[in-house]
This record gives sequence, C-alpha cells and structure tokens, in this order.
Amino acid sequence: MSSPAGAGRSKPPAGLVKKILAVFDECYPSASCRLDFQTPFQLLAATILSAQCTDERVNLTAPELFRRYPDAAALAGADLGELEAVVRPCGFYHNKAKNLIAASRQILAEHGGQVPATLEELVKLPGVGRKTANVVLGNAFGLPGLTVDTHLGRFSRRLGLSASQDPDKVEADLAALIPRSRWTLFSHQAIAHGRAWCRARRPRCGPCPLAGVCPQIGL
Repeated sequence: MSSPAGAGRSKPPAGLVKKILAVFDECYPSASCRLDFQTPFQLLAATILSAQCTDERVNLTAPELFRRYPDAAALAGADLGELEAVVRPCGFYHNKAKNLIAASRQILAEHGGQVPATLEELVKLPGVGRKTANVVLGNAFGLPGLTVDTHLGRFSRRLGLSASQDPDKVEADLAALIPRSRWTLFSHQAIAHGRAWCRARRPRCGPCPLAGVCPQIGL
C-alpha cells in the first residue's frame, strides 16, 4: 500500500510504539471489523454507508440493502429514490445512494463487477477515500491497511504518534512507525481503545492501560 506524502509526525519517545502494541495485544487480541459483510462488495457498500454513522446502524440497515441489491450489477441498476429509502437511516442518504450507484457502475464497467483489490483503484470509485479503501483492503482482501477514523486520529495525536489533523498525514506517520504486518489489526485495536478509554469528551485517562506512557497531548 502506498502512503501519502507530507507527514506531520514529531518523533515519539523510544519504546512507546512497542509498549502500545504490547498493551493492545493484551487488551484487544481479537479486535476486528465491526461491520457485517460476506463479500468485498458488501463491505465496500457498508463502509460507504458508515460515513458519519455508527456501525450498529449500518448493520441494521445493510441486510435489506443486500437483499435487494446483492452485487454491483444489481446496485448499478437501482432506482435512486428506492435506494435512498433503503439507506435513509444511515444519514446523508442522498449522497450515499448516488455514490453507491456510481461506484457500482464503475466496478461493473471497469472491473468486471468485482471490487478492485488495490488502493489506487479503490480510491477512484465515487464515495471512496483512503479510509474506506483501507477498510476494504484490510478486511475483505487481507492486505495491510491503516484505517484512520476519528478514534485513531485522536489517539495518534494524544500519544504523540502524529501531530497532524489530516487523516492522510496521520496515516503516513503511522505507516512509518507501525510494522506493516500489524496495520489492519492495529487499526481495529486503536479504534477499540478509543471507544473504551481515549474518548473525545471525558477520556478515561486514570484507569487507561496506557496511562503510564501516554503524554496526554492536547488534554
């Protein structure tokens, strides 16, 4: 996977990354994707729906979406109004429905109906940025991918792994620090840690398993 240029990382203390990985393996050994899917196409569609929406809501909405439109060929021919009604619970349903149809048509036209397995081709699809592409690469294809969502971005800044607010730059900073083989698992573990401890409001710093090494930047 290629990494974006222009990283904004300040060098973290020696041993910090090793300690983080050890704590993550102890606390979140089975961290995984929380979106329900059976095929790469389903994961791509679910991840598009997950923008500014909870995974739980997507998992409640997606079964009906996949029942009506099981693959790219079916979704490419969807009526926009009918699709909007299905995905409406996920919010921003007009743009999400348009992107789902446009991405499906592009997958059908350029990739024979199969979701491409490279970041370069994935990010060309409507509604797909690096975050969505890395989710698909890491969880549908087993290829290393760093998924910088709000939890991972916040965690990285507070721990001093990145100084940037730009998700692409945070991704590049982490790519230079985290072993490539750990990228997908680390993303899930950091997201789990963010939800449990490193929250945006009222972070639970006292009992946090990383309290002894976290510099609490920005707090």
